[in-house]
Amino acid sequence: MLSTAEALATLLSAASPIPGTESIPTLDALNRVLSADVISPLDVPPMNTSSMDGYAIRTEDLATDGDRRLPVSQRIPAGHAPEPLKPGTAARIFTGATVPPGADAIVMQEQTEAAGNEVTILHNPAPGEWITAQGADIRSGSIILPAGTRLTPQALGLAASVGCAELQVRRRVKVAVFFTGDELTMPGEPLKPGAIYNSNRFTLRGLLEKLGCEVTDYGIVPDKLDATRATLREAAQAHDLILTCGGVSVGEEDHVKPAVEAEGRLSMWQIAMKPGKPLAFGAVRRAAQQADAAATAPAETFFIGLPGNPVSSFATFLLFVRPFVLLLAGMQTVEPRALSLRADFTQKKADRRNEFLRARINPAGGLDLFPNQSSAVLTSTVWGDGLIDNPPNHAISAGETVRFIPFSELLN
Repeated sequence: MLSTAEALATLLSAASPIPGTESIPTLDALNRVLSADVISPLDVPPMNTSSMDGYAIRTEDLATDGDRRLPVSQRIPAGHAPEPLKPGTAARIFTGATVPPGADAIVMQEQTEAAGNEVTILHNPAPGEWITAQGADIRSGSIILPAGTRLTPQALGLAASVGCAELQVRRRVKVAVFFTGDELTMPGEPLKPGAIYNSNRFTLRGLLEKLGCEVTDYGIVPDKLDATRATLREAAQAHDLILTCGGVSVGEEDHVKPAVEAEGRLSMWQIAMKPGKPLAFGAVRRAAQQADAAATAPAETFFIGLPGNPVSSFATFLLFVRPFVLLLAGMQTVEPRALSLRADFTQKKADRRNEFLRARINPAGGLDLFPNQSSAVLTSTVWGDGLIDNPPNHAISAGETVRFIPFSELLN
């Protein structure tokens, strides 16, 4: 069996950013991946600004003793251009407002006493106090968001702060999904004897959409070789990846494996992981006219087949499909960040495979283990906060530090 690291490295070595970019409004760019650096055309802030409500002064105007009253020569709200500060005066100023030329410090209002058109300064400020200097955050010409960045809400705000109304992004990854199995039933339909509801369809579509993919759902395909081959051919024409769940074993009713082999190429992997283990990776040929239509269009579409058990499907998607899709989308960093946390449980039995245990963080900051780690128990994925990455042949003792990958890292 392949180790998880070997399988992941082999899978990711085949992925490269898909062709195609577009310019879209910054307001619509959430979760898209930048195809070009965002370079600031200006300083941020574009001028010296006040960090406090208070008074702008010239520090040299404050006598070390005696009268510390200054006449107020102007009032400066945010968004208004000030006049140069007259020597021997103060300017009433508000947070975010432009510091008037000539002023070199802000005295916050709590350290002053105002009376009529005068203010008494009760504090000796240092030059630069409570002034945010021009360019303190961003310098003109600097790269604020490099190509390959997946755009978060705060990244959109950063782009907007330098005046970017549009952003250059890669096109969305197009993924086709379908499911095989005559036992599968959709919620809302009567559940016949021997049938099960198709939970994987909902989970996988949700995971793909959360990654920002453009998803085409071909639904449940009949357990017939011809139907499976026809679906593969159609899906290959306009998608970057075909994703299926189950049906890749060697059983007489499992037609995905021979269908992919007939329409392209397929490798069957046994991965030393639990849950998971079986994973299929390959590609489906595109029709010749499709490949000829555009010189940049690839001649085949990637194929990944996940195991059918719901937790196995969920885990293998997070650990293998997610980084693969993110690389196709143009991201450069796809490895999830892990935490080192205390195990507040004991698991005496070690497994020869790399286990990914569903656990959650307790109020004491340690990890509790879901009591049933079966690959069929989907409840564990909702109860848990993430996966403990437990090495092969390792029993866990209460109090030891384990590697924990939060779902917050794996679901974005």
